Amino acid sequence: MKKVIFLILGLLVVGVTKAQQLETYILEAEKNNPEIQAFELKYNIASEKVNEVNFLPNTEVSAGYFVSEPETRTGAQEVRLSVKQMLPWFGTITARENYAGSLADAQYEDLVIAKRRLALSVSQSYYKLYAIRAKQRVLDENIELLETYERLALTSVEVGNASAVDVLRLQIRQNELEQRKEVLEQDYLAEQSLFNNLLNRDETIAVEVFDTLSLPEQDPILERGKLELHPELIKYDKLYESVDKSEILNQKESAPNLGFGLDYVTVAERPNMDFSDNGKDIVMPMVSLSIPIFNNKYKSRTRQNKLKQQEITAQKDERRNRLETLLEQAVNNRVSSRISFNTQTKNIKKANDGEEILIKSYETGTIDFNDVLDIQELQLKFQINQIESIKNYYIQSTIINYLSN
Repeated sequence: MKKVIFLILGLLVVGVTKAQQLETYILEAEKNNPEIQAFELKYNIASEKVNEVNFLPNTEVSAGYFVSEPETRTGAQEVRLSVKQMLPWFGTITARENYAGSLADAQYEDLVIAKRRLALSVSQSYYKLYAIRAKQRVLDENIELLETYERLALTSVEVGNASAVDVLRLQIRQNELEQRKEVLEQDYLAEQSLFNNLLNRDETIAVEVFDTLSLPEQDPILERGKLELHPELIKYDKLYESVDKSEILNQKESAPNLGFGLDYVTVAERPNMDFSDNGKDIVMPMVSLSIPIFNNKYKSRTRQNKLKQQEITAQKDERRNRLETLLEQAVNNRVSSRISFNTQTKNIKKANDGEEILIKSYETGTIDFNDVLDIQELQLKFQINQIESIKNYYIQSTIINYLSN
């Protein structure tokens, strides 16, 4: 599982320290998450089933007392003791163990899938937390920028180049950004609670996230063939194999069962008679054979197993198609995120150029604070969109790595 974690983190992390940070959270989640613990217990139970099926039928012991003692030549029979042990056909117990082991193997794939999904959820939640913090920092920068513009506006009012309304508009805009920042803080607390719940720890524990995050120069090469090795598909292979084992067991159980036993009868001595076998007890070894003459049950199981394998094959095909669709969507969405990121980068540069023009205009006393608000709003919009593009890029990357590694 650690290998899977490293693959998931390989694309998503900038810098060794940051990789270790997110990796540590994922490992903590695997260790503490109750869902993972439940899957581990299910797998342990399934593994223990292998020992459960290694058994023989109960040994039958019986005893009887002759109320009316039957007379034989050597004396009257008094007490009868019997011991009997049935044995399954050769290889039946091994077939049971193989079948139980195949079910445990399928259960293990559920555990692997659960760990992968947990790593996916932790990573995605982590990038959402990063995006919220990044937006808050952008809002802080814009609030400081508006405060600078406010001071410029106050100076312009003093010299008659601006009105008090311009100052009020700038102050109102600052209040709006403060409100957005407070809303983001609530969003962060909610996402932090979700993140900590994935790690099964106190919801209020602070989460350390990246300070900065950028896109790699190129997207990693995607090996689509690895989708066939995904545990969600391997699980169906394991289930198919378990049906094979079930059919082998069915054939063994349809064979006769052997029984071995021993009867011991005590015989009383005949009075007033003298011969060599007088009162000799009876010992009778026995062999029995249980033949399933009416074996429709086993024939029906064979037909059911064939139908189950057809069902599993259809389920695997359907799941493969769904995973391929999810992979294509994630790849396309990641490309779209990169395109959006590049566009926002260009727009931010243009907005910054516009800001510089306004500042130069202020030096000549011709600044228009309506233009200031428009430029500031565009800057904020582009910066927020850029952060969203980064977040979406890495969230889509987590999905791609979940499906292709």
